[in-house]
Amino acid sequence: MDPSVQFCPNSACRDHGARGAGNVTVHSRRTRRYRCRTCRRTFAATSGTPLYRCRTDPALVATVVTLVSCGCPIQAVVAAYGLDERTVADWVDKAGRHAAAVHAEVVAIGAVDARHVQADEVWVRMAGHVSWVALAIAAPTRLWLGGVVSRRRDGALIAALVALVLACTASAAFLVCVDGFSAYVGAFTHAVRVPVRTGRRGRPPLRPPDGFQLARVIKRYAQRHVVAVERAVVHGTEEAVAAVLRATGTGTTANTAYAERFNATLRGRIAPLSRRNRRLLATDARLTAYVYLVGTVYNVCAVHRALDRWRDQTTGWEQRTPAMAAGLTDHPWTVADLLRYRTAAGPPLGTALDRVPTTRAKPVPLAQAA
Repeated sequence: MDPSVQFCPNSACRDHGARGAGNVTVHSRRTRRYRCRTCRRTFAATSGTPLYRCRTDPALVATVVTLVSCGCPIQAVVAAYGLDERTVADWVDKAGRHAAAVHAEVVAIGAVDARHVQADEVWVRMAGHVSWVALAIAAPTRLWLGGVVSRRRDGALIAALVALVLACTASAAFLVCVDGFSAYVGAFTHAVRVPVRTGRRGRPPLRPPDGFQLARVIKRYAQRHVVAVERAVVHGTEEAVAAVLRATGTGTTANTAYAERFNATLRGRIAPLSRRNRRLLATDARLTAYVYLVGTVYNVCAVHRALDRWRDQTTGWEQRTPAMAAGLTDHPWTVADLLRYRTAAGPPLGTALDRVPTTRAKPVPLAQAA
């Protein structure tokens, strides 16, 4: 038990949420409880995690969550371990909500030097309807920046995704490559624009900052096959876009290959997203939990061969996760580490999504998941 990395979960405490403030001490090693010197309250080591008040062996819970996050159907887990299907589904929901909170504290803190962002949407066949998952990824580090679930592929969905992207990035001076959906142009342009001082009286004009570039990749289909690809630079110049692609090593022309590859990762790791299956999800809240569970595991737990880095003759090659490549973590986590990571109380993503102005139906934030 290490009290130096713990924080007080009491919202009334003046040191609430402050990690390593020196106010937390070990209260009981036998019952694994800490004590806050400021408010004099004790709390469990598992408070703020899916393992809080869980009567099952934490190793079994971590194993089940690991299998589900790697694409194993819940029905297979039930058959292998003799668990109740509702119990496993509850573990997955709790782990997904916890993963979203971890994403908000580790990734969505405005510290990612994105340089090149790609965004895309993937449709999901649900029980009785079709939902859309809009997501974004930082191409140089393969870091997943977040996703939003909605039953409609419209401007509200894209505006919520843009809000998540800007919450993760340190500045808006990056290249964005998107597909032919026209809502991206207005959403990004409206979100990143800043006032430009001209010296004249009156309200200054709002324009995208220097360094922001937006390129569209429009695919033409015929009988479900791509017959042509058109590329257009909306903000910036073709030379500037090509310079960013060369500097980041993410291609020679504008593309959405990294976002589309992550779409394939979602379909491969979320069993209900595989095509022609009978394991359809019923609610958007559960789909959001699945997406954030897989996305967070991908960020902090999964090493990526393209991110391997040579250290020295003694250490050799260092395997890195996307979060390590982005400078957010210093070692690969396990799923057990993810489940044990304590997060502060409160809605992880609902506040950011609720601020998106729209008169149409809003995407379902994870904070409202049952």
